[in-house]
Amino acid sequence: MPARRTVVIAAVLAVAAGTAAAHGPTRQKVTEQITIAAPPTAVWARIRNFDALKDWHPAVAESPASQGNEVGSVRELVLKNGARLSERLERWDDEKMSYSYRAKDGGALPVTNYTSTISVRAEGAGSVVEWRGAFYRGYPNNDPPPEQNDEAALRAVTGVYQSGLANLKQLAEAR
Repeated sequence: MPARRTVVIAAVLAVAAGTAAAHGPTRQKVTEQITIAAPPTAVWARIRNFDALKDWHPAVAESPASQGNEVGSVRELVLKNGARLSERLERWDDEKMSYSYRAKDGGALPVTNYTSTISVRAEGAGSVVEWRGAFYRGYPNNDPPPEQNDEAALRAVTGVYQSGLANLKQLAEAR
């Protein structure tokens, strides 16, 4: 009887392990913040327009938006390395100094189902800018290639946020 119980337990564990491996990718999240020694209204003025990414993100060459800050506006990013990415404005709130967007799958980042929000809030005499996103890796099936796995997706989005926020800080504090 104990031998049979061991076989049954081993079989259950094997099925459970196979099911877990077949689950596929999990949603990844990145949140980056930076404190800027400038008033929130001044920082928001730099980033508030959906088409302004080219003005403060060092990797972006062009960022025209089809309908400005209207929900549904599509921003066609052209990066300085020639890569392209299309993003749709989902929410824009001037009073809360925040907007959210969704990227079309494919393009410059190794991610799918990417959504992001950037916001500015007061902290002391300065500001805190928060940029957060949620996404799945670029390769939706099991055993992704290294350039489209979870680590690559996290690394890419973190790099975008950190470089953009660092440059924004430099620009806003230089006034």
